[in-house]
Amino acid sequence: MTKKVHIRTFGCQMNQADTEIIASLLQDEGYVMTDSEDSADLVILNTCAVRENAVEKIMNTLNNLKGKRRLRPGLLVGVIGCVPQYYREKMFGMSDGIDFLAGPDTYRQLPVLIENAEQGIRGANLAFAPEETYTGVEPVRTCSISAFVPVMRGCNNRCAFCVVPFTRGKERSRPVKSVIDEVERLADAGYREITLLGQNVNSYFDNDSSCGFPELLERAGLAAGGVRIRFTTSHPKDISESLVRVISAHDNICNTIHLPVQSGSTRMLKLMNRGHSREEYLEKIAMIRRCIAGVTISTDLIAGFCGETEEDHGDTLSMMEEVRFDFSYMFYYSVRPGTYAAKHLPDDVPEKVKKRRLEEIITLQNRISGELHAAEVGHVVEVLAESESKRSSDMLMGRTGTNRVVVFNRNGCSPGDLVDVRIKSATSATLVGSPE
Repeated sequence: MTKKVHIRTFGCQMNQADTEIIASLLQDEGYVMTDSEDSADLVILNTCAVRENAVEKIMNTLNNLKGKRRLRPGLLVGVIGCVPQYYREKMFGMSDGIDFLAGPDTYRQLPVLIENAEQGIRGANLAFAPEETYTGVEPVRTCSISAFVPVMRGCNNRCAFCVVPFTRGKERSRPVKSVIDEVERLADAGYREITLLGQNVNSYFDNDSSCGFPELLERAGLAAGGVRIRFTTSHPKDISESLVRVISAHDNICNTIHLPVQSGSTRMLKLMNRGHSREEYLEKIAMIRRCIAGVTISTDLIAGFCGETEEDHGDTLSMMEEVRFDFSYMFYYSVRPGTYAAKHLPDDVPEKVKKRRLEEIITLQNRISGELHAAEVGHVVEVLAESESKRSSDMLMGRTGTNRVVVFNRNGCSPGDLVDVRIKSATSATLVGSPE
């Protein structure tokens, strides 16, 4: 009898890409994907551990699944990804609704864990596999327009606040040939946009071919001419002029860079172990803008990290004014057990102060984004239509090459079309227009 699996994905783009790999591995075992938990024989929670509330989200989901397990005693539930890797076998004690655990490097072992769970054996495979890149696994794509292609896994940076080295292990890169072959297959299949993924994508390096990320990006752009190529995420200390020049030289490589800074204060950046100063970050921004016309830059910002003063917070606000990020992912600091900060730095900024500083960051970013978007009114931009607008089937939603969200009148267009749109109005989050 055919068995159905529902995979619920939490967190980042890498987790979304991992879900497509997991779906492929389970389809090879005879499973069929389903969008409904109610019809599934197996529910897998693919988790992210970056934020403090990650476990709370998983526990809430597991509690909601308990009722379904009572009605359907054969239903199996697995928790995989970064949360079990981070908390390890402690997870079993946190809920009796978990049948198996798997970390990001052990997805090939899922069939064994599932088979054991069917026999009533709760199992966990949380080993790190330094060579695992899932090369050779053809992902089951959930979208026919845009695709993620992981090119490297893990991270060798030790930012004081971050759990990624503990959950995804050391950096390792896929062979360049496997990446380019996958890019070519996606282009041949009609995909309109491909995003190369890595925790620190600038660190990509294929030892066998001595190929670094600038060369990989250029080869991907050439292999998929006419297809938009994006990449994420970059680390400021590693982004190079050679990479920026590749972006500038190829029309199909998108003019947008996500460059997390976390703080505008050199003192805080040192405490965070970011490997660069405020001045060095600003030099990288100047180099990027010197080389790439019309580039947009986005970032990550943390409010209230250990020891942050009002002066440090002011440095972040002043950097935002100077750089004028197109958008930012903004959070206030939460302690992650096991990190350097948790072990060695006091979490001494009161939560009330953290929230107030975060609100000031959000308010400033909304103003800057609104001003940047308002400057687009009257201009014509090329938009890749991604889907119907949530508000109306008469409207489509898509993105520019600079990663700005555009909502526009459908006028006979369909998802997957490249559309020239004249911008009529703007908010801090969205451009609104009509096809030319």
